[in-house]
Amino acid sequence: MTTNRPVARLGAFRDALAESPPLWWSLLYFFSLLCGYYVLRPVRDAMGASGDVAAVFPRWLVDWASGAGIALGDYNLQVLFSVVFVAMVALQPVYGALVSRFPRRVFLPVVYLVFIACLIGFHWLFDSRISGRGAAFYIWTAVFNMFAVTVFWSFMADVFDNEHAKKLYGYIGAGGTLGALVGPGITRLLVGPLGVANLLLVSAGFLAVCLLCIIKLRPWALRRERLHGDATGEDAMGGSVWAGVRLVWQRPLLRALAALLFFGVGVGTLLYNEQAAIVRQFYPGAEAATRYYAMIDWAVNAVTLLVQLLLTRWLLRRYGIGPVLLVPALAILLGYCLLTASPLPMLVAIVQVVTRAGEFSLGKPGRETLYTRVDRESRYKAKAVIDTVVYRGADLTFVWLHKAVALLGSTMVFATGVAVAAAMTASACSVIRSQRELPDE
Repeated sequence: MTTNRPVARLGAFRDALAESPPLWWSLLYFFSLLCGYYVLRPVRDAMGASGDVAAVFPRWLVDWASGAGIALGDYNLQVLFSVVFVAMVALQPVYGALVSRFPRRVFLPVVYLVFIACLIGFHWLFDSRISGRGAAFYIWTAVFNMFAVTVFWSFMADVFDNEHAKKLYGYIGAGGTLGALVGPGITRLLVGPLGVANLLLVSAGFLAVCLLCIIKLRPWALRRERLHGDATGEDAMGGSVWAGVRLVWQRPLLRALAALLFFGVGVGTLLYNEQAAIVRQFYPGAEAATRYYAMIDWAVNAVTLLVQLLLTRWLLRRYGIGPVLLVPALAILLGYCLLTASPLPMLVAIVQVVTRAGEFSLGKPGRETLYTRVDRESRYKAKAVIDTVVYRGADLTFVWLHKAVALLGSTMVFATGVAVAAAMTASACSVIRSQRELPDE
C-alpha cells in the first residue's frame, strides 16, 4: 500500500485535470509566467554578482563613487536592494489606483502589457550595451516578479473557492514549478547562441501566453463570484489607493501574514548574500555565473515539483494549513542550527534548496488558500502590500544586516539566521491561530 501512495496521488492529479477545465488554463498561466521569469532570473542574478561595475551601474554613479573613495562593486546587492524597495513603495499607490478605478478585465491585461513593453525596451538596452543596464534590469525584474505573481494569485482566489483551492493549489504550483524548471534550461541552452539581449524577447513571448490565459479564465471567475454571491470583479473595486496598508495594520491575520513573509524573506536573503559572495569568487564571468545560477534554480525546482505533486494537496486537505506553514519553518530553523555548528559549502547549498523549495511547494500555496476566504480589497490591495512592500522591505533590512554581520564571519551570519528562523516559526503559529476566525465557504 505504501508503494502505491505516490501513484494514487498522481492519479488524483489526472482526475483533477479531467474534472476542472479552469485548472488547465491556470496551469498554463502559471507555467508561462514562471518560465518567462526564470528565463530572466539567471541574467538578473549574474548582474547582481557581476564584478563589471560599469555594466551594472550608470557611468555617472561609478565616477562619483570612485571620486569619493567608495568601492561600489563591494555594495552591489545593498545598493540594488535599497533602490528596489524605494521602487516598490513608489509603485504601490499606482497599483492601488489601478485596482480601485478599473475593473478586473482592464487592470489584469494592462499589468502584463506594460511588462512586455518593458522587456522590449531592455532588449535594446542590452543589445546596445549601455552602462547601467544591469542595475535597471535587476530593479525592474524584482518589481516584475512581485507584482506579476501577486496579480496571478489574487486572480486565482477569484477563480477558485477555498475548497477547490485546497484541492488544486498544489497542482497549480506544480505547473509554475515546471515553468521554473524549463526557464533556466532555456537560458542555459540559448544564452550562448542568442546572447543575453534576445533572451528577453523569449520571456516576452511567455507573458503573451499569460494574457491568453487571463481571457480564458475570466468566465470561471464570474461563475465563482455569482455562485457565492461575491462582488463581481467586472466592476471597479473602488476605495482608497492606500486601503491595503490600512487593512494590513488593522487585521490580525494580515499582520501575521506580513510578519511571516518578512522573516521568511529574511532567512532567504541571508543565504542569498552568502551565495553571491561565492559566485563572485569562483564564477567571475557573466555567462559562467548565469549557468551556475540556472543549475541552482533547476535543483530547487525539481525538489519543489515532487513535493507539490505528492504532498501539498494531501496535507492541505487532510490537516489544513498548519503543517504546510510549520514544516518549512522548522526545517529552516534546523538547517541554520547545523550551519552555525558547521558552515560547510555543501551544507549551505542544501539549506538553500530546503529554504526555497519549502517556500514554493508548501508555504506559498498554504498562504494563498487563505486569500480565498477574505474580501476583495484584502485579496488585491492588502495582499499586494504584503507581497511587494513588506517583501522588499525585508530584503532591504536583511541585506544590510548581512553586510554588518558578515564582518564577524560566516558563523555569526548563520547564528543570526537561527534567530530569524525562530521568529518565522512564531509568525507561522500566529497565522494558524488567526485564520481560525475566518469563515469557511
